[in-house]
Amino acid sequence: MLYFRFPFSDQICTTTENSAEIPVSFVTFDQSENLDFSGKIVSISKEKFLASEISTLGLSTEVLEFKEENQVEYEQKLKNVIGFIKENDLSKLVISRRKLVKYEDSSINLSQTFLNLCEAYPNAFVYFFLKKGQCWLGAFSEVLGKFNKKNSQFETMSLAGTLPVAEVWTDKEIDEQKPVTGYIENILKNYSDSIEKSQTCDHFSGNIKHLRTDFKAKIQAEEVEKIIADLHPTPAVCGIPKDFCRDAIEKFEIHPRNLYAGYIRVETDDYIQYFVNLRCAEFFGNAALIYVGGGITAESSPQKEWQETELKADAVLKNIAFSK
Repeated sequence: MLYFRFPFSDQICTTTENSAEIPVSFVTFDQSENLDFSGKIVSISKEKFLASEISTLGLSTEVLEFKEENQVEYEQKLKNVIGFIKENDLSKLVISRRKLVKYEDSSINLSQTFLNLCEAYPNAFVYFFLKKGQCWLGAFSEVLGKFNKKNSQFETMSLAGTLPVAEVWTDKEIDEQKPVTGYIENILKNYSDSIEKSQTCDHFSGNIKHLRTDFKAKIQAEEVEKIIADLHPTPAVCGIPKDFCRDAIEKFEIHPRNLYAGYIRVETDDYIQYFVNLRCAEFFGNAALIYVGGGITAESSPQKEWQETELKADAVLKNIAFSK
């Protein structure tokens, strides 16, 4: 069971089960697992969607003996990360955590939570699914790639740096976004001689904003998956250099990322789109785990980074609807 909504759309989509096609795939951060949804993409009415209220009631898996990192522990870890960054002269390393939301005496109304996220984040790809005992929900607007089958145009974006909407950008956020932009531009140059790059602008996502630079390039259709393989994981979810930072993440993070910071591939008649899976949560029978993270640099403040992850968690948390 899968439901999703494309950015800037009012249509709720799902997949039928009467086709061997695989239009939607969820790929884990480490690319070790694909969760595929077969069928054809069809749209359904909001009324029909709400009529079949879907909740976490009855989910068989539960969170047992989960120890959540508190603020003191997370900030101490980030101090160690900052020391590691300075020692290895890294521009950025992305570190995540999981926030626990307990609901033992209730259940989550996934249908209403999905609609709340659609309303709160019109520019986001919003989804939730139940499959093979797994239940995930998310809403984020970073495009890893979008390929137009008709004119062979490929689009992507450099999205990094995070602040509350009312605050002013500092050198820390600007310096965090620049290497992401350079990384993407260098990869695209390997596949195209025609690259368009936008000015950097603000990208709003509810209560927070990011710095964003857009790219467009003409490429060959057979190169799309190669570009995605080169782009993922981007510095926005990993760091630079990619392989070194991916190993460092395994050293510093005490949990598997699973689908968090992976990507979602969606193919329609006209486009193949890849969405980064960031503002997301994993649901169980008794609790949810909200995955959040941030780009750590040599100039990072552990206290501010903790506050940033709390803001990001709130993007999902404040939209959760409990069943009555």
